[in-house]
Amino acid sequence: MSAEALAQAYDEHRARLTRVAYALLGSHAEAEDVVADCWLRLVAAHEREPVRDVLGWATVAVSRAAIDVLRSARVRREAYVGPWLPEPVVRHAGPDPADRVTLDDTVRYALLVVLEQLTPAERTAWVLHDLFEMPFDDVARAVGRSPEAVRQLARRARAHVAAGVPRVDVDATTHERVVTAFVTAAAGGDLAGLVALLDPAVVLTSDGGGVVNAARRPVLGPDHVARFMAGIATRHDAAAYVPVQVNGRLGLAAVTAGRTWAVLSFTVDDALVRRIDIVMAPDKLPGGPD
Repeated sequence: MSAEALAQAYDEHRARLTRVAYALLGSHAEAEDVVADCWLRLVAAHEREPVRDVLGWATVAVSRAAIDVLRSARVRREAYVGPWLPEPVVRHAGPDPADRVTLDDTVRYALLVVLEQLTPAERTAWVLHDLFEMPFDDVARAVGRSPEAVRQLARRARAHVAAGVPRVDVDATTHERVVTAFVTAAAGGDLAGLVALLDPAVVLTSDGGGVVNAARRPVLGPDHVARFMAGIATRHDAAAYVPVQVNGRLGLAAVTAGRTWAVLSFTVDDALVRRIDIVMAPDKLPGGPD
């Protein structure tokens, strides 16, 4: 395979490799860095011995590199101020057939939040096998353990994911209807209306990264979450709440004077809001600092 053909093959798989790295890391910026670095590794490996299965080789290499980054990141996150939330993938809402496939293939935000509870090995085993359907033999090469060991890792991870993610992925129409009703109630200061749209076990998490004010602990229960959201609307009465796609589902961007200062992701389960995740850390927002 020529150098040109190798580059073309890698570019064809770049989007999938970036999704793998993003699912492992929860950071799109870090995922792109890992994929770019693994291209250089592929070139070097191909010079030593021709790589015939570019996707297979690159998936294992990207996964191994992501595991190293994740282990380092977990140490940093232990000293993080308040809850750490993944970096959302934000696109303008509205019908765009060109983006449809990309949006449908996006890793759901609620899933990324749950994956943060797993060890790097568990997360990798589950992401590669359950999400990207890699055989356990290939997963074992990426994780550096036996196929039986990664089966056990995936089994443990599966139990965590099942407990934290809605069993049924609601259709986009239901999701949009519930989120729209929630936004209308919040904008009108309708506390009763907000409470009626919240799951009894609703959780709200906000991530300010120690840079902007955010709740240091998750807000629990319909009453507290409704009052928290009403308080945000009151404090930021000049803000515009713009519909956006957050990891492929309707969310909101809070904008003041042309600057996005928060992105809100909603998890809907059985026509009720089960989670609200508010990303306020500037480096995780569209147009934020590098």
